[in-house]
Parts: sequence; structure tokens; C-alpha cells
Amino acid sequence: MEQQDSQSVQDYKHSGDLQPEHKGQAASELQGSQAAAELQGSQAAAELQGSQAAAELRESQAVAEPQGSQAAAELRESRTAAPLRRGYTTGACAAAAAKGAALLLVTGEAPPSVEIDLPAGFRHTFKLTGGQRSGRETAVCATVKDAGDDPDATHQARIEAAVSWRDSPGVEIDGGKGVGRVTKPGLPVAVGEAAINPVPRRMILEAVSEVLEEHGAARGVRVVISVPEGEAIALKTLNPRLGILGGISILGTRGVVTPFSTEAYKASVVQAISVAAAMGNKQIILTTGGSSEKYAMAMFAELPEEAFIQMGEYVGFSLEHAKAFGVRKITLVGMAGKFSKVAQGAMLIHSKNAPVDFSFLAKIAAESGADNELVGEIAAANTASQVTDLMTAAGNGVFFEQLCLHACRHCLKHMNGGMTVEMVLVTMKGRVLGRAEIRG
Repeated sequence: MEQQDSQSVQDYKHSGDLQPEHKGQAASELQGSQAAAELQGSQAAAELQGSQAAAELRESQAVAEPQGSQAAAELRESRTAAPLRRGYTTGACAAAAAKGAALLLVTGEAPPSVEIDLPAGFRHTFKLTGGQRSGRETAVCATVKDAGDDPDATHQARIEAAVSWRDSPGVEIDGGKGVGRVTKPGLPVAVGEAAINPVPRRMILEAVSEVLEEHGAARGVRVVISVPEGEAIALKTLNPRLGILGGISILGTRGVVTPFSTEAYKASVVQAISVAAAMGNKQIILTTGGSSEKYAMAMFAELPEEAFIQMGEYVGFSLEHAKAFGVRKITLVGMAGKFSKVAQGAMLIHSKNAPVDFSFLAKIAAESGADNELVGEIAAANTASQVTDLMTAAGNGVFFEQLCLHACRHCLKHMNGGMTVEMVLVTMKGRVLGRAEIRG
């Protein structure tokens, strides 16, 4: 995923039940701790799309399987025959295109490629295309983004830069067609500005300044980054929910896209929480994927879209950040397969970290009034969905309420209290199985 500074979330759209790249674009550019820091600002989701898609696919299969980038990680492990190919962020592509356009403007010759420094600590050569000059005042150059093996919504997007002379010194940077504008607080870019994150801005500035200094240019320039298909791509991301309108975000803290990045996904979650809190939301809804989010939105229709956040399997991580951002109430909406693990005390609900404990479920069933035969069937069950079917057929709603109560208690214990936690268990068709709330 193109690890996004803080816009990771941009490319992480909750498209239906399968779309993380731009919850997706941002994620991939948000890798590492620096990505997470910058994430607090903007689009972390954009390049996280692939992993979320994988997560939502697993959610639709209902068997307590891991979601989000970790689901994608499992997919990656299944491809051990060959290493996954890394790609390059929209920020790196924008800087390369800007350098090419600056060279064309200054020298009159369109370079076939340019080499730029990446924050990851090495230089990379980008092929350029579409070089053209309008008189002596403006030059345009482009490159095509390669996201490597990451399922990034911006893969193969054309990133263009127009560089024109201006009378005042320095380098001015703005966004053109297909680059979104920030309309909500909580991102690393100010409201009203083009959604070009801090690290990409610095990369563009350094790449263009290098050209101007090398050729002794006495004038300053204006750089406008455009993505011709950006507005359409953005519809596959979370940008609209984050208040980034009209296009994608230009992201990337390291310049490289790491396929199926876990850190990128987590960064997108932080960014989404940051935006929700900055918009004044005191309650947020955490879900494991697109299906559960769809049902949650119907349940809490009075809440704004940014209050709904797909956390994947990162329950504890999401709770901690929600509390840090001053959220007063957290509602978790999801299916019994995953949230039964939270009732067991697991805060990371990936199947590898927290398998379903059927003896625990059998104990709760017994405490909820199930007879010995049913308790035995639950203890011998193969999947959490099977347990759900057994208890639903028995008409035992107390069982699901008890699971919710146990989960709420573990969530509050994990955060050392200080807020209200609610849990709602739903079926794959959205029917509520159980619900509970505890004020900590």
C-alpha cells in the first residue's frame, strides 16, 4: 500500500465490501511510524485498499478470519514462491514529474527519465512521458504510477506536473485537476489547500529547487500537480468521507509502496479517528469491514459518515487512539465470529493471534441457560458461525448479550476506563443478535 502520511485514509475507501486501497492509497504511503505520525493528518487510506478488500472479503465469509491488511498478509504468505514487488508513491511520482517539467522549462529539452532522492534512503529513476512546452513560460511532464504488487487504487494513474515561471523567487506548489481539496480539519494539510501531504511537498520542492539551482535560474516557479483520472479514482477511496473532495491525495512518507502493509492500514485507522475527532464527534463506530459498517450506518443513521471507521482486526489499537483523541463513546459493530474473541479478552483478533475458544463459548452458553446437550455441541463446534447458528436456533438471546458484556469489560480494562463502550453483534444479514453498553 502506498504508505500515506496521514492521508492514508484517502485511498482507503470503504467501497462496498472490498475496497481498501485508498483507505488504500494512504495506507501504503503511511508505512512505518513516521507514516503513522503524518497519518494524523490526511489520507492514510488510499493505498490501503487492497488489504481492506481482503479483509472485507473475509468478513463476508463469516468465519472469524483476519481482516484488513493482515488478511492480505496471509494472502502474501500463500505466495511464498516469489517476493512481492514494491512500488512508488504518488508523492514520489509527483516529485519526478515536477523535476522533469522543470528541466524542460529551463533547458527546452524533455528528459526521458529523471532520478530523485527518496525518503527511504535511496535514489530511483522514473520514466517520463508527455513532455511538452507552452511557449517559454510553462512546461508539462508526467509519469505513470507503478504500485508494484500492492492492490492500490492509484496503480497506473498518470501523475502530471505543470511548472511555470513566476516573478517572485521560490517554489509554489498547488494541486490541479484530479487532486483533492481538504474541507475538514484533522488532516496534515490545512483546510482549503490541495491534498498534497507534507513529505510529498518537500520532495517536490527539493526536486525542483535542485534543477533551478543547477541551472542558475533567477526566477521562481509555480508547480501544479494533476491526476487526470483522479476524481474517478477518489470515488474508490475514503477521501470523500475525510472531506478531501475533487480527487485523490498525493501521499507518501518514504516514497515507496510496500505491498499489503500492516502499518499502512493502522495509519489509516489513526487518520480516520483524527478526522472524526476534529469534526467534533464524541462517539465513533468501529467495525471490522464493509459489511458490518453498512449495517452500522443503518443502525446509527444520525451520525455523520466520518464517525464510522473500519478498524479491521486492530481492536485494542483503535480503542487506544480513540481515547487519545478524546472520543467519549465507542460502539463496536460486528459479527460473533470476530467479536467473540474480544469477549475472550483478545485485542488483536486475527485468527493467528486469537483463535476462537470454544470452551469459553460453551461456558458462556451454560451460564446463559443452555442445556448440557447444547453446551456439548458448542464445545465441539468447528466455527464461531456454527455456534451462532446453534444459539440462534435455541432462541437464546442471553448468550449474545453476555458476549457483548464480556467484550465491553475487556475493552474498558484495556483502556483503563474513561469512556463508554458499546457492542452490537449482528448476523451476516444485519440482524441484531445482542447488544450491551458499559460506562467506564
